[in-house]
Amino acid sequence: MAAVEGIFDTDSEDELPPGWEERVTTDGRVYYANHTEKNTQWVHPSSGKRKRVLGELPYGWEQHTDEEGRIYYVDHVTKITTYTDPRLAFAVTEDKEWRQRFDGHSTALQVLQGRDLTGRVAMVTGANCGIGFETARSLALHGAHVILACRDLHKGNQAAKVIRAERASVQVEVLQLDLASLRSVKQLADNFRLRELPLHFLILNAGLFGVPWQLTEDGLESIFQVNHLGQFYLTQLLEDILVKSAPARVVMVTSESHRFVELKGLPLTEEWLSPSSDRVWPVEQYNRTKLCNVLFSQELHRRLSRRGVCSNALHPGNMMATNLARNWWFYRLLFLLVRPFTKSLQQGAATSVYCGTARELEGIGGMYFNNCCRCIPSPDGQNERAAVELWEISERMLTARTSKFSL
Repeated sequence: MAAVEGIFDTDSEDELPPGWEERVTTDGRVYYANHTEKNTQWVHPSSGKRKRVLGELPYGWEQHTDEEGRIYYVDHVTKITTYTDPRLAFAVTEDKEWRQRFDGHSTALQVLQGRDLTGRVAMVTGANCGIGFETARSLALHGAHVILACRDLHKGNQAAKVIRAERASVQVEVLQLDLASLRSVKQLADNFRLRELPLHFLILNAGLFGVPWQLTEDGLESIFQVNHLGQFYLTQLLEDILVKSAPARVVMVTSESHRFVELKGLPLTEEWLSPSSDRVWPVEQYNRTKLCNVLFSQELHRRLSRRGVCSNALHPGNMMATNLARNWWFYRLLFLLVRPFTKSLQQGAATSVYCGTARELEGIGGMYFNNCCRCIPSPDGQNERAAVELWEISERMLTARTSKFSL
């Protein structure tokens, strides 16, 4: 069918016909100016939709007023000056129907598109590589002051160097954190406290997978201490800073593998959590710690949400190209074989960034996410009694091992 004369022919319903301009009112409402007929209207001339811009200007942009009283915008990153509100690129349709904004194909940078996190401080554990690095990088490129908490200072500094090379103005710094040492956890918390910074996003990303049974210097099974107890301790040590910085969020990176554990109504014990011998298979122990992550996140939210700190847990994706499989050749080979079918690291970081920064999650927590969407965890992952037991056991284990530290 031939196009009707005078109707703009386009593949995009959001593209404006010739002679039209998109503008924004001071309260964020989008309107359309027709320079041919010298009139304006609230609805898009092609789609008939109404739109609105939300929130702050994107990172790097500032609003100014010229001598004639007209508002213009300056991007200090790209050195662009324009009279067009940059938030128009992220305008949302004013529909009554809710649609999921992001999914398993979304990247962390897409989740943060249009956001300015200037003045926000984030700490990401395990941030020198993999999902943690992409999480830290994405937050830093949108204005956040990011602390890379890494076991290997050299690798952490190399990661920070890569981020700075991408944009010199980013604020990133590295602190040493060995979750297999409770003393190291305490030292990181003390070092962070000396900086007198707030803390708005604590992203507990670090993890250990596939190592044979071994005890840490604190006498605990290594996978349990790195994946749960060390990060539990870090959160406790930083709790007062999180509360003072409220609204603040704790993001717990866990795994769908938490579903492979069954408590069968039995109470949790220290021996079940941190086996004193090698009778437990490393993958089984990893799954147990991932269940601990889900339970810890829920109980943390229950205890701190009234003080302005919310917590959510998430699954980042399956068998991505991270260093998680570095400890055994079989897992390295398996992860390599499935790599073409899994998420990229940027996609893997998307749900962490979403849980940490999404406006619609402000003040909301105690939930579990996958692909930037809320999911229901396993029945044991919803066990409130087990969550309380885990918290109490974790506190007892810490008290027995950290009483010698100066608190």
